[in-house]
Amino acid sequence: MIFNNNIQSKYGTNHWIPFTETDVNARTNFESHFMYDFIKGKLQNDGYNDLFSELEKKYKALKFSDEAKTVFKAGKKLWQYYHSHPTANVNAGLYDIREFFQGRDDSGKMNNKSGNDYYNKLISDLRSSLKELALKIQPKVYDYGFLVE
Repeated sequence: MIFNNNIQSKYGTNHWIPFTETDVNARTNFESHFMYDFIKGKLQNDGYNDLFSELEKKYKALKFSDEAKTVFKAGKKLWQYYHSHPTANVNAGLYDIREFFQGRDDSGKMNNKSGNDYYNKLISDLRSSLKELALKIQPKVYDYGFLVE
């Protein structure tokens, strides 16, 4: 979901950034660290909502498969490259990053490719790693009851 979504910063705070500002060399702080904190086992209850109070007591850092780690690595390279541009939106999601590099045609539709070869390589690497992860996950959708035969 983090690396394959339509989350756009123009619709509000992006809570789905799985990296820190240091990880991607962002020029300013992200508005939210929720996803990074969730992944690392640092979920915080600010007293606003008891929804996570029981979860906090038991929560530990998530462990990922090698395929998932490859997705994170590819995503991190893409975010780092994006943040190397001075006009980068610090709270950008993947959709924003794609729009930044690929642009839009005259009708407003996002272009399929970018004129930036390095970006094209990075997004291709990310998509390839997502496909590998999907192959690992597919057989488990029945095992875990997401789909029933």
